[in-house]
Amino acid sequence: MAQSNLAAKTMTLGELSSGLAFVALGFVSIIVAAKAYTPEYAFHAYLFAAASVAAVFAIANRYVERPAEPAPLTIDGKPNYNMGPVKFATVAAMFWGIAGFTVGLYAALELAFPVLNFDLPWTSFGRIRPLHTSAVIFAFGGNVLLATSFYVVQRTSRARLAGDLAPWFVILGYNFFIVIAGTGYLLGITQSKEYAEPEWYADLWLTVVWVAYLLVFLGTIMRRTEPHIYVANWFYLAFILTIAVLHLGNNAAIPVSIFSPKSYIVWSGVQDAMVQWWYGHNAVGFFLTAGFLAIMYYFIPKRAERPVYSYRLSIIHFWALIFLYIWAGPHHLHYTALPDWTQTLGMTFSVMLWMPSWGGMINGLMTLSGAWDKLRTDPVLRMLVVSVAFYGMATFEGPLMSVKAVNSLSHYTDWTIGHVHSGALGWVGYVSFGAIYCMVPWLWNRERLYSLKAVNWHFWISTIGIVLYISAMWVSGILQGLMWRAYTSLGFLEYSFIETVEAMHPFYVIRAMGGALFLAGALIMVWNLWMTVRSDDTVSAARPALVPAE
Repeated sequence: MAQSNLAAKTMTLGELSSGLAFVALGFVSIIVAAKAYTPEYAFHAYLFAAASVAAVFAIANRYVERPAEPAPLTIDGKPNYNMGPVKFATVAAMFWGIAGFTVGLYAALELAFPVLNFDLPWTSFGRIRPLHTSAVIFAFGGNVLLATSFYVVQRTSRARLAGDLAPWFVILGYNFFIVIAGTGYLLGITQSKEYAEPEWYADLWLTVVWVAYLLVFLGTIMRRTEPHIYVANWFYLAFILTIAVLHLGNNAAIPVSIFSPKSYIVWSGVQDAMVQWWYGHNAVGFFLTAGFLAIMYYFIPKRAERPVYSYRLSIIHFWALIFLYIWAGPHHLHYTALPDWTQTLGMTFSVMLWMPSWGGMINGLMTLSGAWDKLRTDPVLRMLVVSVAFYGMATFEGPLMSVKAVNSLSHYTDWTIGHVHSGALGWVGYVSFGAIYCMVPWLWNRERLYSLKAVNWHFWISTIGIVLYISAMWVSGILQGLMWRAYTSLGFLEYSFIETVEAMHPFYVIRAMGGALFLAGALIMVWNLWMTVRSDDTVSAARPALVPAE
């Protein structure tokens, strides 16, 4: 029977072309590994070869086991959603989250106790720090965005994900990029650009994956059965398109050789700095803001069981944010060789960003109109709402710090670290945790989370951790700025650099304590989600789809 079924079906164009592409990639990777200039680069080439072989076997195995006919778009008149890739990305997000938080805690401890670098190149702060930032932003945050975007676009479009292999290629290909980037940092492979450290070959691979992501997302929207495109999908689209443009612009490079990991950026000098912070700031603006606002616009209304407060405000908020954010990058380069008018332009647009940012915050908070009582009983909704409050705080503080007079005190100090982490831990972290808490019971067909009490513990432990972290960095940063600009009556600097470093020690210890509490909360979350998936508390009836607010 199996043989007749196999004879009756043929490989799809996607299966055939993907299989041939991976065969070619594996062949090229083995040649590169054999002739690589450095053992680190050869290791990455072998990883590409191994992944290519695994992909070919997976495609062949899937072809043998699948039925002859393609997966139906609907079953009994209801959309046949493809939630397999969403489940994988959700699990990957939590795995990378714990890894990234742990590495961040270790980096914080290294600053407080430098002996912890053990005089080893692999554990030096210079390698650990980009590993931490990439793990939490791109590995944890990226998988949260992939999971939620593929979930939300299906539910709000009432359509199955476009493509057969493509969604899996996006999820698995993106996570393979994370492995290449992370191992590259530890091995010393970097192009030394903030939030863009991976070298040319990793960037090329990510470009292919990202194009596939855009096509899958657009294809799903195009086959929607809902006439209305829900607002969250607009934010996801803005995030996907703008990150593609930023990635291509900032990572334009010329490799030394196909057998070398080294490349040279096409931009030079002050132009390179300008392009880098156009990229760097908008990685925050479109990866960590637009993408996660899409999460806010779906999961808060869904959890609160209330429509979006103002659909008109969401439209104004969207277009104002998209237009203004892209101009704000130069505020990272105050008092540098960048032309003064460019610095002022970046500052001006940063200050104007107050309005659309707070428009989004107000829309998120006011969605709870008539449902505020749920904050007492639903810790997941509380976490989502507190994330929006942190978003409002961070988007007030950011424009304030972009003003030249304030920036002269805050720049290069720990105040910036505190600001970044109030947004990263409070906004991005909490809205991600809230979304995952919502999705896991839905994806695994469970009636509820295993323990709401554990969610409560997670919320309060991590909140104390965030407060300790950002308070320590605010005090530390302002103290640094004041010590650096203090002069004696004779006009000499009052403090040596080592004295300013010594004064930071207690604050660095407090920061590490805060990071440890945040990590402890995340570990409680992992246990809670694991117990939820293991439980037998299944749901028989399907949940209703989100009705777009008009």
